[in-house]
Amino acid sequence: MEVNEPAVKYASLKGMNPLEYIEWESTQPEKNEYIAGSIYAMAGASINHNTIQSNLIGSIHPFLKGKDCNIYASDLRVFVKSKEAFFYPDATIVCGEIELAEEFKETVKNPSVVFEILSPSTEHYDMGKKFFNYMQIDTLKETIAIDSREMNIKIGRRKANNLWAFEELTQANQIFAIETIQFSISVQDIYDQVKLSATPGENQTSNA
Repeated sequence: MEVNEPAVKYASLKGMNPLEYIEWESTQPEKNEYIAGSIYAMAGASINHNTIQSNLIGSIHPFLKGKDCNIYASDLRVFVKSKEAFFYPDATIVCGEIELAEEFKETVKNPSVVFEILSPSTEHYDMGKKFFNYMQIDTLKETIAIDSREMNIKIGRRKANNLWAFEELTQANQIFAIETIQFSISVQDIYDQVKLSATPGENQTSNA
């Protein structure tokens, strides 16, 4: 059974400032994101979402052992100072020492790579507001969006003069490279054991 992952906007909480949001968020049972006064609720994830996240972190974490970078799961909160926004990426890579936003509790301001796993209900939000905001973080080198319904990975890479180049992977035998950490894995391995929709209403399972 698929579980929707809506980014629900709390109209009644609009206008809360960042410090108020941090204090309020610390009392909430579920994660909530914040963009310039608006709060968006993060709900439970689907089996596909969780499988992709496990494949991703399970592959990258051992590779980074002993290196200057680490990968974190979705409980890590990221701050976009220029936009007064706070997000919980589905996974985050930080290289070097973690830098915390001093005025905000347990909030990282120097991610190197952020990952979002897309669902039908979050795709517009993730690929719109969230990725636009992510790209304003000076330390960020790559943004990666992984579709949970079909084999599709979109990668954004920061180039010279703060320009971004984009790549899209849609085939199982293609190589998915995270240049920031010099790591490569096949698209097939990211989707191992994920039930994909080949066409609307038709499911197939991706097996390595």
